[in-house]
Amino acid sequence: MTDPTYEAAAELLEGQIAELRKALDGCSADELNRRPAGDDTNSLAVLVAHALGATRAWLSVAAGTTIPDRDRDAEFRTVVEDPRAFMAWFEEAAAGCRSVLDTDEPFEPERVGTAPWTSQPDAPVTAAHALLHALEHLSEHVGHAQLTRQLRDRGVDA
Repeated sequence: MTDPTYEAAAELLEGQIAELRKALDGCSADELNRRPAGDDTNSLAVLVAHALGATRAWLSVAAGTTIPDRDRDAEFRTVVEDPRAFMAWFEEAAAGCRSVLDTDEPFEPERVGTAPWTSQPDAPVTAAHALLHALEHLSEHVGHAQLTRQLRDRGVDA
């Protein structure tokens, strides 16, 4: 039987993945790469690459599994050339996030790990904090993606 905490997290994760997919749906490479308010803002592609990279990493800390290789800085340099290839990557990255929560192991909220990509790479982080942060951080960037998509749909230029 799956742990109810992981079940709830998986349900919330699935809803956020669906919202990201909606934000990306039908976008051209130019639209995925467009920075809505200038060079100091993030494109849809960057938001999604960062959101899914961070989510998988934080979920791995929460579940006590191997943290995936991640180049956080590269997430912010994401540029899409082929929207279909990007969507295939998106689905693979989403599946990677789901796979972390697909476990028969019980959730151990007090388990301690580290988040080496943060400004305090050796600071202890509880599984409870990591799980909540994974979902909170993802939700924040889903909101950013939704707003960016709304700007695209309304033809607003920087």
